[in-house]
Amino acid sequence: MPLTTGASSAPHAQTASAAVDAAATDLVALSHDIHSEPELAFHEVRSALKTQRLLAERGFEIVTGQGGMDTAFRATYGDGPLVIGVCAEYDALPGIGHACGHNIIAASAVGTGLGLAEVADALGLTVVVVGTPAEEYGGGKALLLKAGAFDDIAAAVMLHPGPIDIAGARSLALTDVMVTYHGKESHAAVAPHLGINAADAVTVAQVSIGLLRQHLSPGQLIHGIVTEGGEAANIIPGRAAMQYTMRAVETASLRELEEKVYACFAAGALATGCSHELVESSPPYLELTPDPWLVEVFREEMESFGRAPVPAEFEAAVPLGSTDMGNVTQVLPGIHPVIGIDSGGAVIHQPDFEKAAREPGADRAVVEGAKMLARTVIRLAENEAERSRVLDRLARRTVTV
Repeated sequence: MPLTTGASSAPHAQTASAAVDAAATDLVALSHDIHSEPELAFHEVRSALKTQRLLAERGFEIVTGQGGMDTAFRATYGDGPLVIGVCAEYDALPGIGHACGHNIIAASAVGTGLGLAEVADALGLTVVVVGTPAEEYGGGKALLLKAGAFDDIAAAVMLHPGPIDIAGARSLALTDVMVTYHGKESHAAVAPHLGINAADAVTVAQVSIGLLRQHLSPGQLIHGIVTEGGEAANIIPGRAAMQYTMRAVETASLRELEEKVYACFAAGALATGCSHELVESSPPYLELTPDPWLVEVFREEMESFGRAPVPAEFEAAVPLGSTDMGNVTQVLPGIHPVIGIDSGGAVIHQPDFEKAAREPGADRAVVEGAKMLARTVIRLAENEAERSRVLDRLARRTVTV
């Protein structure tokens, strides 16, 4: 497909890159500051405020409490007809902090916003940095979509760190559930016949799921943990609970998987005489469907910085787990590329990746990532056909979730 030319020489791109360079020290400091004080989903109070600071200093208008979430915000600059969203994540993981590198995501999003602010008037842009909490658990972007936070946004961009560069990153659809079994306590030696063992229901369910794995379709995954299994060995557990995640390459396949796994949960209850309840822990995460034109522009920008993203034909083979950015890309054009950092072979959600997320390779990713995202947006704004395409799609949009 034809792309605009001059990926590294256009004046507006140079202006945006210079703005990112001017803020580079502050952007790296922001990344390190967020990394040093990890906060979990919906509790990212310090991280959200840190992310807003540089934007507010540049003149962005900050509105907090988006979608009813205290740590969600919208920072806006400019008043042009093409509204671009830049998504910032800043939540961490329990126990291993920023082992997913969301400190890099937040800092690069701020850098992108600062770069685009320098050319917003010239290109007819409204730049919106959307502070999106609870990506690891809770589905902040899905909740913001439902609340209308993306209703005026024509296209959305963000990036995620990883061990390699991927321009057209994909992700899996996801459902996350809590399953609770209710039985009846009794003394395990004096009167076990009077008890109903909820922990046994968990065992039956997990054995059923283990047997189901042989028959999973390609791209389907199941994983879970026991979160509650009794208080003492001499008491028949009257309550037990599990958290399970199901993933698939697309939503239709996920729905098929859910039906089978839910039957396994029910089998645990049936076999033991327990009752059980199932609650979704967060909104479903839909699969990423990155915009092809934006992907190819971003790929060119990656290459212009000396990076070597994996070939397009291999992108689907390296899915990025699951992300609520998938929900966004189901509604509006967007991208969620992966920018490689020097992680020594560690992948996201490993302790060594947490350490790498504040090393020089991560700092380089913050600055280069901000430039690449800003320049991709600039090329969209400058390309009359593509600009019209995303605006026309916005005008026709009827689905928000």
